Amino acid sequence: MALPATNPAARPASSVSQLRADLRHRLTPVADDGAQLEADLLLMAAIGCKREQLLMAGDDPLTDDQSRRLETLLERRVEGEPMAYILGKREFWSLELSVTPATLIPRPETERLVEIALQAVTDQHASVADLGTGSGAIALALANERPHWQLVATDASQAALDVAIDNARALAVTNVEFRQGEWFMPLAGECFDLIISNPPYVADKDLCLQQGDTSQEPRTALAAGVDGLDDLRELIISAARFLLPGGQLLLEHGNDQRAELTRLLAAAGWQQIKCYEDLAGHDRCVLATRG
Repeated sequence: MALPATNPAARPASSVSQLRADLRHRLTPVADDGAQLEADLLLMAAIGCKREQLLMAGDDPLTDDQSRRLETLLERRVEGEPMAYILGKREFWSLELSVTPATLIPRPETERLVEIALQAVTDQHASVADLGTGSGAIALALANERPHWQLVATDASQAALDVAIDNARALAVTNVEFRQGEWFMPLAGECFDLIISNPPYVADKDLCLQQGDTSQEPRTALAAGVDGLDDLRELIISAARFLLPGGQLLLEHGNDQRAELTRLLAAAGWQQIKCYEDLAGHDRCVLATRG
């Protein structure tokens, strides 16, 4: 449904510069400090231009078609749809990735996993498994940085895998093989130098599942039991069987789960357990070596 034209506050302004100010005001309730950025992104999508062109447009008016597109995009955002789904893309590790409601939206903090993996694995011809790949963000970032690595990326959702495969094609990445299945099921009989995963780690009743972008993302990619540790436990218990001697397991986790994960890893026989913070200073990743 289009925004009501009878409401002066909802009526598009006559120029790009006026629209930027109007949109910033209207997006503040859902975007807060990011309202101006979101306003510009919606305008760029409606007009079909880049940021430099938008800023130079100043006094230029929108065409009727552009105004209608803008109204549709704006309404979706005001109703709470994530910007990444509206635009159909999200940048991760400098790569532009397609995303859909079938995939988790890649987060900046997950780039820490990529950074740690690149530092931890020195073999230029390493084998890596990315479990629960979603849009393919982690696997494609690693493959782009290490073209001689061989990667397998798995996901239980074929719809998510389809997005990841499309992203690989768009980026011309050829050293990732995508497989459908729960966790280790697609890896039968294989061993790797590194297993990496950003699994679901939110408690089922955590209120964050009902807030913001998270409320619109696939719940199966977020929630993991009463304490949020169900999938992490499975990965910790089972991963060693799929690692080469000296192989490593690298996991993203919640900022309040470090102590319990360290205990679980030690109890399962993992060695050289190392914990890492994200750029915001929150506990975020753990790396362990097969015992």
